[in-house]
Amino acid sequence: MEIITHEFMALALFIFLAFFLILGFPVALTLAGTSIIFAYIGYLLGLFPLVLLGVLPNRVFSIINNETLIAVPLFIFMGIMMKKSGIVDSLLINLSKIWGDRKGGLAYSTLFVGMLMAASTGIVGATVVTMGILSLPLMIKWGYDHKISTGIVCASGTLGQIIPPSIVLVLLADILQGANEKAAQIKGNLAPDPVSSIDLFAGAILPGIMLVLLYAIWIFIISKVRPTDFPLPKNLNKE
Repeated sequence: MEIITHEFMALALFIFLAFFLILGFPVALTLAGTSIIFAYIGYLLGLFPLVLLGVLPNRVFSIINNETLIAVPLFIFMGIMMKKSGIVDSLLINLSKIWGDRKGGLAYSTLFVGMLMAASTGIVGATVVTMGILSLPLMIKWGYDHKISTGIVCASGTLGQIIPPSIVLVLLADILQGANEKAAQIKGNLAPDPVSSIDLFAGAILPGIMLVLLYAIWIFIISKVRPTDFPLPKNLNKE
């Protein structure tokens, strides 16, 4: 019985990927470099035919020629423009003034701005980083509990996964389209109904709105149970 199996190599690959990403290595180099290194290790162990690396350029060009995936860099560009233009900064500050006389007002503002950023960029990392830079220092300055503040920022950042348009949904649509065609061919259907990103966007609207409402209900309940964790600013208009 072989000790090192394909499943063990896959688990080791995942662990090394996470390790190098945590160390701060560039994502593109980490993904490509670690995969190639493990492919060579698998070849030495007799688990991976190295000849498969020869078709890697074909795979790269097929992804480049995919018109659907052009939305990914455009979403990233849109998120960067929102951050650099200062729109998010102004929106968060003005919303915090509107909700300032309510318990948890800044938390609601952070959640709302996170929802707008999720719908505009579709990126979790960009939303979390932006909200962490803008809203987290403000919540700490107002005296919010640190754990609750970081939790709200992370929760609002995850909305980028589900609120359409989302990069994840675009990628899933591309994958599900291929899986749908293969499943239809097995059944003998040569003209299956296509699965597009629009279908996934439509299906994610209601769950996304429900998730935002659940987050808001949680903030409301916690602000009533533990009001000291959501203090009101003394001079809101001067913030």
